[in-house]
Amino acid sequence: MIVSKDKVVSVSYELNVKDEIVDKAEAANPMKFIYGKGTLIQSFEDNIKDLKQGDSFDFKIASDKAYGEVNQEYILKLPKTVFEQDGEVASDLLVVGTRLPMVDQAGNQLNGLILDVKDDHVVMDFNHPLAGEDLHFKGKIESVCEATAEELAKGHVHNPEHDHGEGCCGDC
Repeated sequence: MIVSKDKVVSVSYELNVKDEIVDKAEAANPMKFIYGKGTLIQSFEDNIKDLKQGDSFDFKIASDKAYGEVNQEYILKLPKTVFEQDGEVASDLLVVGTRLPMVDQAGNQLNGLILDVKDDHVVMDFNHPLAGEDLHFKGKIESVCEATAEELAKGHVHNPEHDHGEGCCGDC
C-alpha cells in the first residue's frame, strides 16, 4: 500500500533546522496522520506521496513552502493590562523567551513568544516558531493503512489497530 489520500500513515523522522534536531518521532512511537487531510504542511505530504512502508525519505523544505517568512505584523506590543489577573500583573509570567498561550478577540487560540518586557507593555511574537526557517526532514515510512470511516469523518487517527506497527491493521 502506498502513501495516498485518506490513508493512515505512520512515520519516524528527525526534523533539523540549521543542523540542529528540533523535533523527532521514533519508530517505537511514530507520528500518525491521515494523508490529505491538511494536518501537516503541504510540502511534507508532497514529498512522501507514493512512498510505501519501509521507504526512507530525506528532503528539505524552504521556509516559504513551510511556515512562511517572519511576518512583522505578528509582532505586537500589548499593554501590560492584558496580563492582569485579579487586577495585578503576574510578573513571574512575563519573562523574555517564554511562550504563552493566549486568545485573540475572535476567540482563536495563539501562542506568543515574549520578546521584551517594558514598564507599560510587552512585545510578543505570534509567528510560528519555525517561521523563516528552512526545514530538513529525514525519516522512514513505518506503515500505511486504510483509514476507518470514523477516522475519515473525524479527520484524525484514533483507531488502536493503527498502533501495531509493522503490518498495521493486517491489510497493509
